[in-house]
This record gives sequence, C-alpha cells and structure tokens, in this order.
Amino acid sequence: MMITIIGRGHSGTRLISSTLSASGVYMGAELNPSVDLIPPDDMYEACRVMARHVVHLGGLRWDFSALHTMPLDPEFTRLVESYLASVLSSDAQNVGWKLPETVLVYPWIVRMFPEVRYIHWIRDPRDSIMGAHVTDDLADFGVPYEPTDDLKLKRAISWYYQREIVRATSPPKYTRLVKFEDFVLHQQRELNRLRRFLGFRLEKIPVRADPMWKWKAAEESYYFDFFADDIAELGYEPQPVPGQVTTPCCASV
Repeated sequence: MMITIIGRGHSGTRLISSTLSASGVYMGAELNPSVDLIPPDDMYEACRVMARHVVHLGGLRWDFSALHTMPLDPEFTRLVESYLASVLSSDAQNVGWKLPETVLVYPWIVRMFPEVRYIHWIRDPRDSIMGAHVTDDLADFGVPYEPTDDLKLKRAISWYYQREIVRATSPPKYTRLVKFEDFVLHQQRELNRLRRFLGFRLEKIPVRADPMWKWKAAEESYYFDFFADDIAELGYEPQPVPGQVTTPCCASV
C-alpha cells in the first residue's frame, strides 16, 4: 500500500508523517526533521511543469480544467518518479511520502497514482499562515496569481489556492480528511478512523496542544474575508467581530 499526505506547509503534517513512520510505513530513504522526503528539487520542478497549464482568471479564481483531461507531461512523470525513486523501489509492505508541495500538483498525482491512500490534512488557516513557508509565494512554483508585496496576503492566497486545487479535483478512490486540531485533542479517535481507512494499527506519538489557535492571542490579525467559507465548512470558530474578546485556547492533551 502507498500513502501520501496532502496538506499545506505549517498545517502540522509532521504529526501524521511521524505517526506513519512510527507505525512501520517506509517514508523514503532520506527524511528531514519535518519528516519530509528529501531532496525535494525534482518535485519542485514538477510543480512548475504542471503550473504551466493552470489559467489565472483574475483575483482568486483559476481554471484547472485542462489538468483533468490533457495527457500528463512526460517531463512531469519523470520528475515525480525520480523524486519518489526510493519509495517506488521499496519492497516494504506499506510505503508513503510527505512533502507539502505535493498539494500543488495534486490533480496529476491523483492521475498518476489512483490507488494511493490520500490523507488530507487541514489546519485553521489563521494559524497556518502565521509562519513563513517555501510555498508562501506561489510564483516560485510557476503558479499565476496577482502579485502583492503584502506577505500575509501572499500566505493567505497560497492557503486558499491549495484548497481550491484540491476542491477542483475529483476525489480519488481512497481519501480521508483529518483536521490537525482533532488529531491533537482526540488522537486515539483519529487513529482509530485512520486504522479503518488504512487497514493497520497506528502508533500514538507525543502531541502538544499549545500550537493551536495562536491566532487568538496574536497582536495582528491573520484573518482574510476569503477564508470565511472554508472556516465555516471545516467547522472552525468564526472570526470574532471587532471589539469582541477572544480567549486563547488552553486545552491540554
């Protein structure tokens, strides 16, 4: 069985990648401290190859339709297979990989690997965009969008784009959504759900609640109006109205 984690950088994907590794899943020959399969260069270049076929319609709208019907670019296939060489050649019973930039090529990854188990990992966007990540500027990966010098807005657009490209792709045969916050607060419940999905027992790893809901205590706002629908859809706490007092989370695990 092959497994991959689909989640933006700074969404806490290290937790699930560490869990899979601790549970005997071979996650590749070389991993960094975030349990990403490295080196990432070939996957980064694959992102740029696929992005040539994304059409920016202005604002926060993109046309992904060509990605679902056109032949896969042979260069893309070569690059992905090169990046995943250690995983694809492994004789381990369960293999997988994690690299946040995989989200940027999700439509073609699903077409290349229709039988993979996809774990979609999500985190409150207001927390997710508080720290810098290599995908903050989508232009670095060839993705067209309206440029801005506002760093927080760049991060917010990147978060939104990555939701959009997943939303625009027909769900693969095997897929599960896991919220970072649910995994931290209800780890055993989420492990049980994933065990039913994957078919094998997952080990518990140490988790901490303090990374959650930092946006509540931040001196500046990390909210953007275009987050509103996703926040509601994912069941996150709505943005407080101006002047409303918000208490930072103090949950423990």
